[in-house]
Amino acid sequence: MTVRFGAVTVDWLGLATIRLEGRTGAVVYVDPGPEEYDALEGEPRDGDLILVSHDHHYDPDSIRRVAREDALVLVHESIDAAEIDRVDEGPADLPYDVERVRDDESFVLGPLDLFTTPAYNDPAGPHVDESGSPYHLEGQGCGFGITIDGVTAFWPGDTDALPVHEGLDIDLFLPPIGGTFTMDRREAAALAERLEPDLVLPVHYGAFEAIETDADAFVVDVANRGVPVVLDDSESQ
Repeated sequence: MTVRFGAVTVDWLGLATIRLEGRTGAVVYVDPGPEEYDALEGEPRDGDLILVSHDHHYDPDSIRRVAREDALVLVHESIDAAEIDRVDEGPADLPYDVERVRDDESFVLGPLDLFTTPAYNDPAGPHVDESGSPYHLEGQGCGFGITIDGVTAFWPGDTDALPVHEGLDIDLFLPPIGGTFTMDRREAAALAERLEPDLVLPVHYGAFEAIETDADAFVVDVANRGVPVVLDDSESQ
């Protein structure tokens, strides 16, 4: 299902893979993921800008499936292929213009405005493994905000709801709701209420057992808080 919001069309393609296209033609992919988790058909190779938030979502094959030959690829500075068992190709080896980003930047790329935010699990919070270690360490990933044709979309990354999110001025909120490794649906709904975006589209759930959740309950929760919300459930089954 394609969601149209203002001058932007949005497709959630499974797990954290999001496609944004502006009316003026710019195409952005966020965290393109392995084929087993997405609904992407073929190899569109139409992405002008590819954003990769952290090592769990770094997949060179998927980047090649979506990126134009002249694409710009932005990856978080912490990503190191040597530390990822399933890949053997680092960002610098990709045949694109690749730039590293921190988790506290803002910049302009042609007609697009971008910013990044920290993304991590609080060591004192619920999203930790059996040893008590956060699934995502501070400094090891980021969220992305991007303004396309006047619409600011925000994907916070694989993260808890954090103080840094408070006060962000965004139009489209794309929160993870699967829990376990990220904020769960209740935490995401509470954050949506505080951010007051014009639309919420949940992602990062249902791809495998650990992130299964009741997306319909999330929609009801957010709507009851007075925030517009839409559900793209093409990948939640």
